[in-house]
Amino acid sequence: MPTPPDPAVLYPDVAACGSLATALRAEAESCLGAVPVTSPGTAPLLHATVASTLPHREPLQISAWLHERRWSIRGTEPFQSMPLIDGRTDDLAEVARAARAWHDGAAMKDIRRAAPFVHLTGRFEVPDLEPTRLTESEWQSIRQEARELEYAWQETYQALIEAAHAEPALRALYPFTSHWALRFSTTTRPRLTVVGPCLMANGDGTYGVGRGIVSQDLGRFATAHEAVALAVRQLPSDLGPVVLGE
Repeated sequence: MPTPPDPAVLYPDVAACGSLATALRAEAESCLGAVPVTSPGTAPLLHATVASTLPHREPLQISAWLHERRWSIRGTEPFQSMPLIDGRTDDLAEVARAARAWHDGAAMKDIRRAAPFVHLTGRFEVPDLEPTRLTESEWQSIRQEARELEYAWQETYQALIEAAHAEPALRALYPFTSHWALRFSTTTRPRLTVVGPCLMANGDGTYGVGRGIVSQDLGRFATAHEAVALAVRQLPSDLGPVVLGE
């Protein structure tokens, strides 16, 4: 990989301001007002954070790309550290507008309205950390991710996710993916408790069920529904409701 250019070359306007935080304020034409924006002492041209007035939002992370002039954002919730929003743009004023909306506690759809580059991950905020709602939020994000994939096997993967979500026994569990295998937990992040087998969508259009993320030792099937049916039969019979993974 080629050595990235000096950040001052890609971002001369930011360098002139001394930090990304200062450049954001200058670019935003006062839209940030008194909003706290900070850059670290290390690589101040490349990073900035913007705090939120809401306790269930972590500070928005803003990062400059190394090889081309562009910025990325990532806004997470603090309990699981999972992103609620992300996005990338070459317009620093747009970044500032997204940062202001995040800071002010605007709804997800309103943050996107203020800055159209913002990508909503599908997760929704659960301030009271109710496990069932956290589970619903994660299912919504995984389903959206499957719809947005651009890989050749996107339809196969999406069919697997939808078939699993349609099954009440699996929908009640907290879903997560590992190496593109769909897995399940009886606890939310940050401490998962894995239960049941893994479900996999294969490049040839088939579906696998296995005890691990590489193995498909429990079977390969022509349809997602067959794979999901076997996964349900492999679940323990004494499962209770999902609880917080503390």
